[in-house]
Amino acid sequence: MPQTTSSPLLALTPESPVLAPRYDSAPRAPERGPRPPVRSRPRSRPLARYARLFALPGTRAFTVGNLIARLPMGMFSVSAVIMIAGAYGSYALAGAVTATGLAATALVAPFTARLVDRYGQARVAVPATAVAVLGSLALLLCVHHHAPAWTLFAAYAATATTPNTGGMSRARWAHLYRDDPAAVHTANAFEQAADELCFMLGPVLAAFLCAALFPEAGTLTGAVLLLSGVLLFAAQRATEPPVAPRTGGARTPLRTPGMPALLTVFLATGAVFGSMEVVTLAFVDGPAAGAVLALQAAGSCAAGLVYGSVRPARDVGRRLLGCLGAMTALMSLPLLAATGTGSLLALAGALLVAGMATAPTMVTGMTLVQRLTPPAQLNEGMTLAVTALLGGVAAGSATGGWTAEHAGATAAYVVPVTAAALALVLALLLAAGTTKARRS
Repeated sequence: MPQTTSSPLLALTPESPVLAPRYDSAPRAPERGPRPPVRSRPRSRPLARYARLFALPGTRAFTVGNLIARLPMGMFSVSAVIMIAGAYGSYALAGAVTATGLAATALVAPFTARLVDRYGQARVAVPATAVAVLGSLALLLCVHHHAPAWTLFAAYAATATTPNTGGMSRARWAHLYRDDPAAVHTANAFEQAADELCFMLGPVLAAFLCAALFPEAGTLTGAVLLLSGVLLFAAQRATEPPVAPRTGGARTPLRTPGMPALLTVFLATGAVFGSMEVVTLAFVDGPAAGAVLALQAAGSCAAGLVYGSVRPARDVGRRLLGCLGAMTALMSLPLLAATGTGSLLALAGALLVAGMATAPTMVTGMTLVQRLTPPAQLNEGMTLAVTALLGGVAAGSATGGWTAEHAGATAAYVVPVTAAALALVLALLLAAGTTKARRS
């Protein structure tokens, strides 16, 4: 692979070779599956862009399966906390167990994604999901029978094999619309909106099931949905990306020029999400906290759909800088609402507006990941981005919680603003480095 010092930001112009990469270590496999019909791009009715995505056979089926499988992602942690805290009377234990699961996922998920790239989605995702479901059921049984605490950590760690269903879905869209960057942009926006919707509905559904039925109901339902959704998704073989032939020189996407730098931006962006959630929970401190946080997800979901319905600017690097700038500005609104009025209504409105910068930033960031990653390693590349986000979420949660405890919840709203500004600064430094490399 030719070596370059260019970063992913301003370098990704339409003339850049990244838009049509040639990876000597990972040649593209023979194409298969349906190709999008050749037609002129619609100029009216923004929803027509989304309708066009599902014109290909099999796209609706794999999307339904993926949504079913993705909904439990917002259920498992809430269900585990409710279930463990209720049985053992310790939120500290519940938090430690879920944190262990998050750390295990960060370690295992890239390896699972690498296997998906090497052997295919269906061959790896189904057994990996089966292991994760068994881990969830083992956790359920351990809690039900009040087993020793160490068994909870071991059982929940087994759920780390859960495949990145969102990444696999994005990989399918990238394969199906490989010759249509505008359609891939719309598909990424749809996937991000689906993420926001699932993480908005998942906790609500989990809390309802645990309260209305029995404490283990949320975990049990999530396990059934996950396995059913992955089986339906994997059954759609016509839309599955082919396994690209790999040579002995294939390397991890981490060694792709520009990828480590881009992952630092994802890390800082994750800190925005993690800190905002913890600080809001500390500020509201009541049953309304979930509804207030849901407004942020709702704003992101709506903005993502709108963002995907418009034709994007061709320079993806500059687009990311604009999105991060908007995020930094909008994340200051909750701080202003908390310090200026202290009103819960004002905070809710500020979070709704602040969330509108989230989806466009994530859509653009994932587009960069797709363009930097060799086709044979696309699932691994996107999973690395998700892992960086999770690391940022963990760091942001810890920082936001510490600040809220020592400086107060109102002052702690400066943490997500700072994290967003840090992501913007990192992006600007990368852009400056790219410009300097070009001139030299």
